[in-house]
Parts: sequence; C-alpha cells; structure tokens
Amino acid sequence: MTQPEERRSAFEVLGPGLVTGAADDDPSGIGTYSQVGAQFGYGLAWTMAFGFPLLASIQAICARIGATTGKGIAQNLRRHYPPALLRLVVVLLLVANVINLGADLGAMGAVLALLVPGPVLLYTAAFGVLSVGLEVFLSYDRYARILKWTTLSLFAYVGVVFVADVPVGEALRALVVPSFTFDREHAMALVAVFGTTISPYLFFWQAGQEVEEQHRRHIKPLHVSPRSRAEAELRRIRTDTLVGMGFSHLVALFIIIATAATLHANGVREIASAAQAAEALRPIAGDLAFALFAIGIIGTGLLAVPILAGSAAYAVSETFGWTEGLNRKPREAKAFYGVIVLATAGGVALNFIGIDPMKALYWAAVVNGLLAPPLMVVTMLIARNPRVMGKLVISRPLAFGGWLSTAVMWIVAGVFLLS
Repeated sequence: MTQPEERRSAFEVLGPGLVTGAADDDPSGIGTYSQVGAQFGYGLAWTMAFGFPLLASIQAICARIGATTGKGIAQNLRRHYPPALLRLVVVLLLVANVINLGADLGAMGAVLALLVPGPVLLYTAAFGVLSVGLEVFLSYDRYARILKWTTLSLFAYVGVVFVADVPVGEALRALVVPSFTFDREHAMALVAVFGTTISPYLFFWQAGQEVEEQHRRHIKPLHVSPRSRAEAELRRIRTDTLVGMGFSHLVALFIIIATAATLHANGVREIASAAQAAEALRPIAGDLAFALFAIGIIGTGLLAVPILAGSAAYAVSETFGWTEGLNRKPREAKAFYGVIVLATAGGVALNFIGIDPMKALYWAAVVNGLLAPPLMVVTMLIARNPRVMGKLVISRPLAFGGWLSTAVMWIVAGVFLLS
C-alpha cells in the first residue's frame, strides 16, 4: 500500500523534479556557465533569477502531463497530434541528445585524466559502459535512489565559491539588477544560457519519471484517481519541481560566481570546456577548488548521461508503442534498453572520430534552441486540453508561467538565428 504523502519523508517526496533539475547542470552546462562567468564576470548572474520561474513552470507542466495521463510526452503527441510532428520532434531530440552525450562523456573522460593521468578516450568509454550498466541492470528503486544521492555532487560548486575570494556585494547586485549590452557576444551568451537551461530532454525525462513513479508506488494516473489523492500528488509535484529547479539554478549561479571571482578576475576570458574550466582554476584558486570543480563534473556527468540516454529511449519507445520503463527487466523492454545502449554508444563514438567537442555543443544548442519553442507550444496545448487532462487541466497561473517561458524561448531562438 502506498505511503500517504503526509507520512513520507522529504527525501521520498523529492524525486523526478530533483533529479531532473540536477541533471540540467550537466558537464556541457557547466562549460556554458563557466564561459559566461569567465567572459562577463558577474554581469549575467541575473539570468539565473530570471530563468528559475520559467524552467520551473514548464517542468511542472510536463510532470503534471505524465502524472495525470499516465503517459509520457511522446505518447501524448502520438495520440493527439499529427504523426509527422512527432517524428520530427523525436529525430531532433535524438540528434541533440547524442551530441550532448558525446560532449558530457568527453568532458568526464578529460577531467578524470586530469585527476588520474591516463588515456582520455579509454576513460570516456568506461564512463559510457558504467552509465549503461547502472541504468540497464539495476532495479528501478535502487537506481532512483542512486540518482538522488548523485545530486549531492553538485554541492562541490558551492564549495568552490567558499574557497574563492568573492566580492559578495557585487555578486548580489548583479543577481538582482539586470545588466545587458545589445551586442553579438551578449546575445550569444544569453542564447547559450537559456538553451542550456531549458532543454527538451528534460521535458521527456520528468514526464516519463512521473509515470515510472506511479508504477513503483502502484498508484493510478491522476485523471482516474480520487480527488484527494490527485490533489496530494499535485502538491508533491509542485514541491519536487520547485526544489529541483531551484537547486539547479542555485548551482548554476555558484558556477558563474566561482568562475567570475577566479577566472574573470584574473584575466581569463575564454573557456573551451568544463575540463578546461577546472584546470584553469588550479593556479588561481588552488588545488582544493580545482578538485571540487573536477569531482563535480564527474558526479553530475554520471547523473546526466543516463538521463540523456533515458529520455531518448522514452521518446522513441513511446513513438513506436514499444514496452518501456526503467522499472521493466531488460528482457521485457529490449527495444527501450537498446535505445539507451545505442544513444550512449553514439555519444562515445563522437569522441573517437575526433569531432570538436565545442562544435558539438554548439550544434546541440542549435537543435535544442530550435526544438524547444515548438515543443513547448505543443506541451502547453496538451496541458490545457480537457480531452487529454480531463478535469485536471493546468490552472491559469501555471498556464501563464508556461506560456511566458514559451514566449521567452521563441525570443531566444529568434536572437540566436539573427546573431
């Protein structure tokens, strides 16, 4: 029997939202935030405060779609919208996810080579094998607990700030007083921040994980659940998402502050990767700051890589109606786990064929930036459709937040194309 919400511990209440938010700070995201801090100092710190309600709104909506319908984003698209739209979305998602996987695995391999000198490509492949092994062969209950504990690795970036010499007043002022110059460099940085923060793979993952949680806890989709149960679950989703996305933005803010206080303050303006950001900290902030930054990259990579592969597997499996879910045994969902293996292998392969990781990240940002706005429009239409959501269509305040975040992403995409 399912444990009532009021008797569940805080750690049990936090789940899909916490893990999704933490995965948003993947190694490629760390590279982006490091570059923003190194290039502009504290000047763009305000984007974290501005972006938090936008990400929280759209992720809460995706979570509610999964929990209410008992189906993921792709499956709802397949049931209610033209097949051509679904195929286009899934193909673009696959391309973006494989490129992100390659960049993240490459960054993890490079960072481990800084800590333990050795062959970067071998380390990269080993991380890919480890991630696949955990995702495929562990039970969902155990794997979900590992993912939640892995989020603690992000506190490494909090530690970096405390060992760096940060002018607190200047950092706080930049957080609450927006400053922006309308030139190409600032425009590209703005696109990079929002393209990294609001990514389509997060939509598919959190919706899919809400469905997984229902299977794990043996509860029905909310549209066929008693009203009291549905209201309790919606409160849990709200808390989980707010905490998860708040954690994500807080860590991203600490990365910007840490690199602004160290790299920017010492004249370092260009960062090509998360690994380079870690290495650049060593002579400026010392070995402890370097070690914390490097360990954080590996820890968040171990969290993000399976989520990137898993969100691709959810999308593809829902498109073709395959048996899906991390709660399934490998023999019960061979195609689902096959997509996880192939997506991760594709990411590893990108590193072996010598593709420039920064160019890979650039094109991943292009695909994510162009895919997110139309997908967010469709997501909002699903969430406000009574035929899909029944009596649990999202409220007007949440819809306002969702449409606002959608509008911002359209503007970001426009800025990207114009610049």
